[in-house]
Amino acid sequence: MIQFIGRRLLLAIPVLIGILVVTFLLARAIPGDPCKSILGEKATAEACERFAENKGLNEPLPVQFGIYMGDVAQGDFGESIRFSRPVSQMLIERLPMTIELGATALIIALLIGIPLGIVAAMKHNTATDVGTMVIANVGVSMPVFWLGLLLAYMFALVLQDTVFELPPAGRLTAGLISVPFYEVWGWTVNEDSFSGNTLEFISNHFIFNALITGDWELFWDAIKHLILPAVALATIPMSVIARITRSSLLDTLGRDYVRTARAKGARERRVISRHALRNAMLPVVTVIGLQMGALLAGAVLTETVFGLAGIGTALVEAITSRDFPVIQAITVVAAGAYVFINMLVDISYAYLDPRIRLE
Repeated sequence: MIQFIGRRLLLAIPVLIGILVVTFLLARAIPGDPCKSILGEKATAEACERFAENKGLNEPLPVQFGIYMGDVAQGDFGESIRFSRPVSQMLIERLPMTIELGATALIIALLIGIPLGIVAAMKHNTATDVGTMVIANVGVSMPVFWLGLLLAYMFALVLQDTVFELPPAGRLTAGLISVPFYEVWGWTVNEDSFSGNTLEFISNHFIFNALITGDWELFWDAIKHLILPAVALATIPMSVIARITRSSLLDTLGRDYVRTARAKGARERRVISRHALRNAMLPVVTVIGLQMGALLAGAVLTETVFGLAGIGTALVEAITSRDFPVIQAITVVAAGAYVFINMLVDISYAYLDPRIRLE
């Protein structure tokens, strides 16, 4: 197993290097001038020349790429052209929001999608099967931005002043502040050090920060603000997972070893859980890995609709202002997460099917 994981890690290195190259070139292929986007359309040629010199944009592309690669190798994504702030600091502030949203959406998709698929397969060609697949087809057909607006309208306006009312936007109620856990515990932290940045990154996960500090008001408020965007983001992955689980399980239930288990008198629940489900999970795991990547893309629309300050909205703002370092950093982080997720999928393959380790 260790050799298997080592091979996957080695294969990930050239992929990440290729991502860096493509991201760098595509960011600069976006039409428009960063100077005009940030200083305004009436900026003079002299002002734009000074702007490009200050931001290092007047250097040849190979030189810019060399500087960029050197910085990334040291964990430095440069400085935002628009805000003149380290991009790494912006990621520390915004990435936790997207992680919370994506993780919650994935949990919802798995907790609903897999059981729906199993029930549909066990009740094949019945009203239950048809009903669950209708739900899955409707879910996969609804755009995230439309569903998000519909949910916000329903739970914030129609159900206003009821027990079902939920906030339509934002991460916390106005006036509520998340105090970092290290401040609550009285730790002395150097905010410019690696450990300081790490602690800040952890504390920016508001739900986790509230949980370990015992701030239950903050905890429930953060949960309430996350429900609608997470449900909107989870709908399509949930539907896809349900359909694939049903299809894969139906195929497995027709195998000889399943029929043999039934002929021996094993209960249907034991046949499903012990003999069929594990072998049916390989295609499902593949789809889960792909949907985790899709969650990152869906976060752009979801965060925009619900006014969440994550890397999705940061990417939209960066593209609008031609902020190359921010575009590159967010794309590289998202692509790196996608590579890591696919590596986890490969490892889960080896666990589910030991024959894969020997290939």
